[in-house]
Amino acid sequence: MKKVLIIRFSSIGDIVLTTPVIRCLKNQQPETEIHYLTKKAFSAVLKANPYIDKIHEFDRDLGNIIQNLLDEDFDYIVDLHRNLRSRIVKSRLQKPTGTFSKLNRSKWILVNAKINLLPDIHLVERYFKAVEKTGVSYDGEGLDYFILNEEQMDMKEFVSSDFSENYMLVVVGGKHKTKKIPEHKLVRICNEAGFPVILSGGKEDIQQAEAVAGQLSVPVYNTCGRHSINESAYFVKKATVVLSPDTGLMHIAAAFRKPLITLWGNTVPAFGMYPFLPDNEKYRYRIHEIKDLNCRPCSKIGFERCPQGHFRCMNEIKEEEVLKSIREVVKTYK
Repeated sequence: MKKVLIIRFSSIGDIVLTTPVIRCLKNQQPETEIHYLTKKAFSAVLKANPYIDKIHEFDRDLGNIIQNLLDEDFDYIVDLHRNLRSRIVKSRLQKPTGTFSKLNRSKWILVNAKINLLPDIHLVERYFKAVEKTGVSYDGEGLDYFILNEEQMDMKEFVSSDFSENYMLVVVGGKHKTKKIPEHKLVRICNEAGFPVILSGGKEDIQQAEAVAGQLSVPVYNTCGRHSINESAYFVKKATVVLSPDTGLMHIAAAFRKPLITLWGNTVPAFGMYPFLPDNEKYRYRIHEIKDLNCRPCSKIGFERCPQGHFRCMNEIKEEEVLKSIREVVKTYK
């Protein structure tokens, strides 16, 4: 192959999960020129990736971007999104294509009938089905995340010397409320973990992060709404340990091989999007979930409020067990 187009429009987490495909394509077929089509809002996640030759940014005009793609004359299209938009792109380009199974029927059955027919296989491994015809295979090296030199901050500009040696990065945010860690749980874990704390999230999380920060007895810096995605990723990179729900920053932490604790609410690891680390480093993360709730999973994405009104999936996770896991994974930090 001479020129390959990879398609994944969103989100941050899903795009990070495509990085092994990019790396393996380039390393196993070095002559290949790799292009990537994504939404403009998410291109920052990929712009420092050395394995990508060109990023095509989709904003609003799909017709215009398709014309630009036609001019490239690709040899192969790797569809890692599989939605109406990616089908339109493929039908217009008329090139050989590889894609993967989203397992939507099995996910629907798990959500609605609570019967798990999903294969025990991570989404990353399913992504590789899209390049199977090319002879490219997974190399066992986990995810990638790259940050440009100019986005690697001098942290002394933002935090005190309390953060110079160790800190815990805590992800406050989440696209849906039923994925977020409850405020009272965050407060107790942060106060008892024994680390300075950096709170991470978007502009929409500022209020909750301020409420948490106001109850902490340890040094804290609230980054919510103050930093770009790559600046937030840099805080993840420098952390001693990361505490996160099912979010994009969880996958960024996995890409940096950070000791990682994840708490799962309405979604479940069985969907295939749990932390993906190299084969010999899976000991670095822990998953906490309430497995036997008859209402879980209630969605493959999430809700603004618990449909049952009790939010037991998060509320019943024991802080003592989370704190124990933090102590265990920190011992793996190098």
